[in-house]
Amino acid sequence: MAIRLLKVILVIFVGLQGALYVAGNLANYDAALGAVTYVLGMDGHTVYANHIFPVVSHSLLITIALLIILMGEFLVAALSLKGAWDLWQARHGSSQDFNAAKKFAILGAGTALVVWFGGFIVLGGALFQMWQTAAGAASFNGAFIYAATSGLVLLFVNAPD
Repeated sequence: MAIRLLKVILVIFVGLQGALYVAGNLANYDAALGAVTYVLGMDGHTVYANHIFPVVSHSLLITIALLIILMGEFLVAALSLKGAWDLWQARHGSSQDFNAAKKFAILGAGTALVVWFGGFIVLGGALFQMWQTAAGAASFNGAFIYAATSGLVLLFVNAPD
């Protein structure tokens, strides 16, 4: 029972991570838009000065990129919190019932990997080289932490009951 409760709590934290980041980005929308503009503009790249992808400077494309980030963070929250609720409801059931209730918890943690590993580390880091600037490096390093912790939760929750 303690392991099941731990899984519920960890999935709640993945959901809260998504909810708090989407809330923070919405509360600071102009700053978030500025950060995305900065990363996609690839300003200040001195280590790898030759870009492998064109600079994105069109305001509509930048807004779409931010909206995709916000939608991803919202999905992390919604899927994970739904998954935590499902796990909570199945906590007294059989192992088969508890394992079957993991669907949304796994989707939530997996979506967190898509957002922070795929979006920030792969696209932001490798494609847009955000690690080359102090502002980009802070987001890049934070994304690694969020992706790694979400991945660990995913592995732990996915382990058979």
